Amino acid sequence: MELHILEHRVRVLSLARPGLWLYTHPLIKLLFLPRRSRCEPGFEGTDWGGLRCRSGTRCKFFSLTETPEDYTLMVDEEGFKELPPSEFLQVAEGTWLVLNVSSHSGAAVQAAGVTKIARSVIAPLAEHHVSVLMLSTYQTDFILVREQDLSVVIHTLAQEFDIYREVGGEPVPVARDDSSNGFPRAQHGPSPTVHPIQSPQNRFCVLTLDPETLPAIATTLIDVLFYSHSAPKEAASGGPGSSSITFFAFSLIEGYISIVMDAETQKKFPSDLLLTSSSGELWRMVRIGGQPLGFDECGIVAQIAGPLAAADISAYYISTFNFDHALVPEDGIDSVIEVLQRRQEGLGS
Repeated sequence: MELHILEHRVRVLSLARPGLWLYTHPLIKLLFLPRRSRCEPGFEGTDWGGLRCRSGTRCKFFSLTETPEDYTLMVDEEGFKELPPSEFLQVAEGTWLVLNVSSHSGAAVQAAGVTKIARSVIAPLAEHHVSVLMLSTYQTDFILVREQDLSVVIHTLAQEFDIYREVGGEPVPVARDDSSNGFPRAQHGPSPTVHPIQSPQNRFCVLTLDPETLPAIATTLIDVLFYSHSAPKEAASGGPGSSSITFFAFSLIEGYISIVMDAETQKKFPSDLLLTSSSGELWRMVRIGGQPLGFDECGIVAQIAGPLAAADISAYYISTFNFDHALVPEDGIDSVIEVLQRRQEGLGS
């Protein structure tokens, strides 16, 4: 197996709902104009009538996830430049690097979810106190780690993976450091916090789209993301079963599109353009966290992915600024809740 450290340097942000109006225009540019193809103010290059012009890529890593609380943005440095600072935009400290696991076969298959890397990546990083964020897409699973933790990540995973760093689009092998002198070994820290879980009643679809047909759904996508808001039916805090919540995730990463939406929202889109697996499987959500989770706590993903992997349950996992979300097959939601509740009881005892 290979672990690739991609070239993206990502910032993680929270956009408060009351400030959405201020960011609608830059977000639409990132959604539908990923490449700069005309003169715009502030560009470096040839001067055309007072406009500084250049061609190039606006953003290669863009993810926007709407939750009841806010919008979470994960964007690379080029995309980050498009977002003006304001009181509505909260930026997580530090820069995050993006890791991706691939098999030697290179076969293009739909992602099986975070559980396939639970034992080999998620658990070892948690043991070494590395905080991770996860972004599962239709195509693959991305692991985000703080740039400052990269040396720990490489040391921790070097025995399990051939590690490459993408440089100019080409994979460059990362030298293994076989010496562990002076390197902090995994230690038993305090017991992990037991986070409550909730399962809203939404039935979700995981979809993709040919980027060439993105303009055909532009009006609907803009309406769903920015304008057609009703009062969200937030998940109740009294137990794992609750009413529906607002959740919509869109990512455009290296030219590949992934969308997560509930089945009711999907009805607004042209059915012939959105692509899903041949089974057309629907998914249910497990939402992790009663209070905002923060970025310094380690092992949150492992608490969920580990038990699901042990039970051989596939899952997608999407971290947001305040909470984490696992998507599991609809027909297995009851067993998933049971597995995770047993895990909670074990941690809490």
